[in-house]
This record gives sequence, structure tokens and C-alpha cells, in this order.
Amino acid sequence: MKILLTSTLYPTPQAPKIVGGAEIFARRFAEGLVQRGDEVEVIRAASAPGQARELCNGIDVYSAPVQNVYPPFTEQKNFIKRSIWHTIDDWQIEAPLIAERIRSFKPDVLHSNNLSGLTTAIWRVAAKLGVPVLHTLHDYYLTCPRCSRFDKGHSCERTCTSCGILTYHRKRATHWLSAVVGVSERVLSIHTDMGMFAETPIRTVIRNASTEPPRSPYPRPVCTTEVTFGFIGRLTEEKGIDNLMRALAMLPPGRIRMMIAGRLSDQEQQRLRTLAPHARVEFMGFVSPDEFYKQVDVVVAPSIWHDPGPLVVADAKAAGRPLLGTYFGGMPEAIEHGVTGWLTEADPQSLAKSMLEIAADPHKIDEISRRLIADTNKWIFSDVLSSYKNLYEQLREQRMSSVRAAKAEAPQGPAVAKSSLIPR
Repeated sequence: MKILLTSTLYPTPQAPKIVGGAEIFARRFAEGLVQRGDEVEVIRAASAPGQARELCNGIDVYSAPVQNVYPPFTEQKNFIKRSIWHTIDDWQIEAPLIAERIRSFKPDVLHSNNLSGLTTAIWRVAAKLGVPVLHTLHDYYLTCPRCSRFDKGHSCERTCTSCGILTYHRKRATHWLSAVVGVSERVLSIHTDMGMFAETPIRTVIRNASTEPPRSPYPRPVCTTEVTFGFIGRLTEEKGIDNLMRALAMLPPGRIRMMIAGRLSDQEQQRLRTLAPHARVEFMGFVSPDEFYKQVDVVVAPSIWHDPGPLVVADAKAAGRPLLGTYFGGMPEAIEHGVTGWLTEADPQSLAKSMLEIAADPHKIDEISRRLIADTNKWIFSDVLSSYKNLYEQLREQRMSSVRAAKAEAPQGPAVAKSSLIPR
């Protein structure tokens, strides 16, 4: 099968930028399809002018020029420029590179992921050329210019007027879709509750699995004197890092140690330390998942936004680490309280109370960890690939059926008399 995969970011040696889990998923997913024998091409948003085609692990990666005032995921503090950018992004209807690759590559399906810079124009172009379009919801681009539905320290429970205006055409463009996939029930329901995808024939959920599971899960020895909690990921406000530091300030440092992994400037590290000056906190910097999970007993994901399907949940399970999460986004669907981890409210007081209760029962940590390691029914990345392949097959069959039906209904030309075929 031929798949044309699109993603705003797709990390390669020539363009290595990673902002979140969606681009990590996109690359691992594309390479997984190729390993299964499929043909895959990738189109991403160009991060520089004149970016050439790149061959990466057997996959042709094309960079579509961004028809806007600056590339996506560029730090931009000018409010007027940002507004212009989002307006242009919302009004795009042409995608020349998509059209070119569809005509040349002839894919069976176009599978879009994050859309900033590429825009919903790719759906329109593909659908008009007769290619089924499947979109995976990794974020809230279709309802929020910032893609997060998070503003001024809070998760947005409704779409504000400005977001509604700046995403008007994105929402309307969903009628080009043949299928939509949410990485959690929550991210899909936030969109469908707004009346979106009413015309989309297939609406389903395929949860994330660990894209880079550890070489083998490793149990941690039970320690009754201290428990090591760990945070890994983007150290941003919506991820709850400030609340976590305030929670640590309320805890006795002799019982709890905190390991924090992720890129952080010296200035930001100092700011966070001032929130919990006496806590035992180690900033690890950017480290591999293996190195992180080997050193922690419990992973903390204190998100205060509706994170669609945080990869840290899947990664922690694969490493055999219980996870303390909040009731936001896709976490309540992936964590069974007291069985595979714990759920808590996101405020500092609730976080501190939950961490103290967990630390008071280290044998429970060990019990959950061993249960995760022994689980023979894990949802792994090959299951994700198989689920999408089943959808691709459905879409290809529907397309072939439509073509056959169109041919059957096409008016026939006037019959030619047999005598006219006989040479005189």
C-alpha cells in the first residue's frame, strides 16, 4: 500500500527540530509502515527556504514551502504578526507540493497529522484528486490557533470568540475527511461536541503506544526510606511543572526525591528552584528515556491542560513505572487508579497529598511496577500500526467501490453497428 504522510515537523538530520510527541510518533510510524512492506512518502512544513528532498531511513521526505509570514513553531511575540499568521493559515486553499506528489506517487491514502503551516488545504487538494484523507488528532489546531486550548494558566472549556474567528475555515474543511482518529476519547469528544466531523464517515480512537520502549522493563528495588519521583517532557506551564514544584515545597525532603528531565535554561531552572528551595530536586537536562526510567520509582504527569494522549503514559507503562497523573485529557482513559497508577487533582495541595500517600506505601509501588512488567496484553506500537492499516484498507476498498459504481453508472456511448466493423 502507498501512504502519503504529512506532519508539520518530521525530525531528520537536516531538520531535527522536535517540539512534542506528534512528530516523534510521525517518524516512528512512517518507518514502521516501511518495515511492514508499505511505500511511504512524507511531506512536512519547510523550516528554511529552498529545503531539498531528504532521504531518511528509506523514506523520501519533502518540505512544503510555508506560504506565511514566518515558519510554524517560531517564537513570535508580536501580537499583530501572530494574528496575521493564523489568518493566513486558516484561509489557505492551495497545496502545490501535495498535488505534485499525489500525481507522481499515486498514494492509496493521505494521512495527516499536525497541520500548522501545511493547513487544511492538503485535505481539499487530496480529496479533489480522489485520494481518501485520514486525519489524526494530536492537538487542537482545528479549534485553537495555539493548538492547546490553554490560556492564562487555565485549560479552555469553550472556544473563545477570537479562536472561533481564526479557525472558522479549518472547522469547515473537515468535510473533506474520510476518517478521523483521536489519540484519546477526550480529544475526539472535544471536537465532536462542537459539531465537528458530522460528515466524516469514520470516527474512531487509536491510543498511543510507546514509540521507543526500553530494551527491557526493569524492576526497582523497594526502598522504605525514600521514593524517587520523576518528570520527563516539555517543562512548560500547561504541563503543570509550576504546580509540581509548589507541591514539592510542601513535602518533607527526607522522604521524597525528584528527578526532572527536559531542556531548560539556567534562568528557568533557577526560577523553578525558588518555588521549592528546600526540596531535593535534580535537573537532569535532556536524557534518553532509558536513563530516566532506570532512576525513578514513580512518574508524575501533572498536566493542567487536556493533553490529547501524552506519550509519557505509554512510555512509563512500557518501562514498568507507575504513573501519577491528573484528570485532564487522555490520562484518565490510560491510568487505572490503584492498578496501573494513580489519578489526582492538579492543584499543588492535591499533588502533594497524593505523592505523600504513594511514598508512604513503597510496597504498592513495587506491586504496580511488577504488574506492568508482567502484563502480557500490552498495547504496543505494532498494535497501533495494525489498527491504522485496517483503516487504510477500509478507505482503499471504499474508494475502489466508488470507482466501480461510477463506472457502472456512466452513460454508454452509442452502439456501433457490427457491419461497420467489417472491412469492405
